[in-house]
Amino acid sequence: MFEYRDHSFFCAEGSSRLVQVTPTERTLPSRSGSPGPLSGLRVLDLSAYIAGPYGCTLLADQGADVVKIEPPDGDNLREYPSTLEAESRAFIGVNRSKLGLALDLKKPEGLAVLLRLVRKADVLVHNFRPRIPQRLGIDYERLGAINPRLIYCAVSGYGESGPLRDKAGYDQVLQAMTGMCAQQGKRGGSPEIVFGSVVDYYAAALVAAGVASALYERERSGKGQYVGVSLLRSALTMQSARLIWAEGEPHDIGRDFRSGGITGIYPTREGYIYVSANTARFWKALCERVNLPGLATDERYDSVRKRAELASEIVPRLHEALRARTALEWEAHFGDDVPCAAVRNLEDVFDNPQVLAEELVTTTEHPLVGRYRGLTRSIKFDRTPGPAPFAAPVFGQHTDAILNQDGYTPEELQQLRRNGVVL
Repeated sequence: MFEYRDHSFFCAEGSSRLVQVTPTERTLPSRSGSPGPLSGLRVLDLSAYIAGPYGCTLLADQGADVVKIEPPDGDNLREYPSTLEAESRAFIGVNRSKLGLALDLKKPEGLAVLLRLVRKADVLVHNFRPRIPQRLGIDYERLGAINPRLIYCAVSGYGESGPLRDKAGYDQVLQAMTGMCAQQGKRGGSPEIVFGSVVDYYAAALVAAGVASALYERERSGKGQYVGVSLLRSALTMQSARLIWAEGEPHDIGRDFRSGGITGIYPTREGYIYVSANTARFWKALCERVNLPGLATDERYDSVRKRAELASEIVPRLHEALRARTALEWEAHFGDDVPCAAVRNLEDVFDNPQVLAEELVTTTEHPLVGRYRGLTRSIKFDRTPGPAPFAAPVFGQHTDAILNQDGYTPEELQQLRRNGVVL
């Protein structure tokens, strides 16, 4: 067994402890299965938390070789609360199918290692605030000069310019700033957070899309370019249907497009069910299935707008009708006629027949956690589905293997490790 020093992400107050990682687990994993549309590309992921890292995971799903480069303290996501003892559940879920390299960029030798990796890389992604890259010596101008074909993706909170450009940005901070919290709460009531890091995950999708587009353009021009993604852009893009302010409209107007309480979650005899009935067809089917056919023929309710205005008349009758069955019974009773879903726990998703049929969950082996089930690929490609996923790396798991592949000798690696440049 190889004795491997793990850093503070396992222990409180920055202490460290020894964990056991076999030599086999420190070698580069073979990517079994079919190639993906991005197979053969190398991505350097210097980002932390969710937006940048999960954007790189989406690239890894499509076959790219992604190297997650962490500072000596590791990605902060490793520190997040988790009922898993050996590793953060969030880190494992966000960083699948990556190689792990621990590198101190604040040391000149560490920067030299990165610059050497950049020469052969196709993509680099980071989420430093705009003033930081130049200070570290990894700004686009410098790296682009080293590798003119490099796609350089910078993820920020607020973008590259303006008074907030160097302010730290986080998912829920941007939710509050951009009106999402106000819109999520009831009109006139308290604002509410949309949980689930939705701004981060949408930004991750923008990272993957932006990088893929830049790679496509590079095939024609032969040149790399800067790609900017921000949480501000993500939060506003998610609200494009709300972000319309016509000339002459007052400041305080209803911008939401929820269906006035008709479409939503309802209590049943046991459990809750979500029902969507916006179209005339689905509204009629809902009324008939809950034995309230008169609602469907009443001209006062014959449009989404009318039903929203008169929701206080309709909703109590739906509540009473839905008490007749359980949520699962209503789901079966509505069938294909009414879009709906019984509210389930997340754990139920793992064995959901539709999820299994789509092969969205796979079993993976992690060096410390052991076997676990988790998400596989998010996009389906017919001819190039992509290789099978593998587990997120233990901190610095593949440092030696990556640098060996890049031509570093054992003696050079030993010296880098003695100097605290790599871990």
